[in-house]
Amino acid sequence: MTGPRGADVTRHVVVDTDAGIDDACALLYLAGHPGVEITAVTSVAGNRPERDVARNIGCVTRLLGLAPPVARGAAGPLPGAPSVPRGTHGTDGLGAPLARHGLPRPMPAVSGESAAELIVRLARDRPGELDLLALGPLTNLALALRTDPALFTKYRSVVVMGGSGPYDLPGDRLARDSNIARDPAAARAVATAPRADLVMLGVDVTATAVLQPEGIAALDAAGTPVARFAAAILGAYLRLGDGTGRRGGVPLHDPLAAGILLDPSLATGTALGPVAVLPDGPLWRARLMRARDGRPAPFPHEPAPDTRVVTAVDTARFLRGFLTALTGGATAPGDASGATT
Repeated sequence: MTGPRGADVTRHVVVDTDAGIDDACALLYLAGHPGVEITAVTSVAGNRPERDVARNIGCVTRLLGLAPPVARGAAGPLPGAPSVPRGTHGTDGLGAPLARHGLPRPMPAVSGESAAELIVRLARDRPGELDLLALGPLTNLALALRTDPALFTKYRSVVVMGGSGPYDLPGDRLARDSNIARDPAAARAVATAPRADLVMLGVDVTATAVLQPEGIAALDAAGTPVARFAAAILGAYLRLGDGTGRRGGVPLHDPLAAGILLDPSLATGTALGPVAVLPDGPLWRARLMRARDGRPAPFPHEPAPDTRVVTAVDTARFLRGFLTALTGGATAPGDASGATT
């Protein structure tokens, strides 16, 4: 079996996604790496309703010339979840630039299995071989754990884009922890499940991986269909950021999670310990029950196995790699990334 550029496949990735703009860029980034196979993609409601998510998966995989198994997943969170705004991904979840670029959003051919069923079956059939990358609310993973409580022990690794990092003093100003807030019960099920290797990359870190307008311009200048598509949706993300078009850059939340899965050395800081899902006003956050200085959190919390929580990343190296993966090396990424750290 070969990867996108003919190299031997060394990573087989199952992607669970709510297919917003940065989710789409994570799929493009994975596909741009030699030796990486996107083994399956599953949809979950989040950035947009699940039907839109499935259509966006179809749009991106068609653009890439890939046809991985696609399974449709949860149309909503587990009972009791708060209402969380959809965020800044436009009316279709991809910033709505597709009609201008002549790109269809077909409903892909889908598996007869649900997302949870496919996630469970793949782990059972190929234990220790696959990596699971969760880019949206964790509803599908929680449902899969109901069928197989040992699910995460069968994946080579599980990487979750969500959480808010180590516990700190009240009053921390952090980006909204949307993937956790949209289904806190599912996040709690994931945080407490047995695992071989569970990595959590939170908004405290992903918000630092910001692609500046110069980076978006470099993608557009590369001229390939993938790079121009990425430039179009990231440009829409930039304009949608605060409604004024003056936002400084776009955070690459989900591509960074994909980057950590493929190259754990991008993480320049990690902490190990239990993760708890805690109220944060009307919403919820997932926090490592350790302070940044290593002290345990000063309050009781639900017991959980250790999660490896990323606390810092080499953002400049990641952003260079992101541009290279999406352009096939057609840019000078050291000059064009516009990295901020």
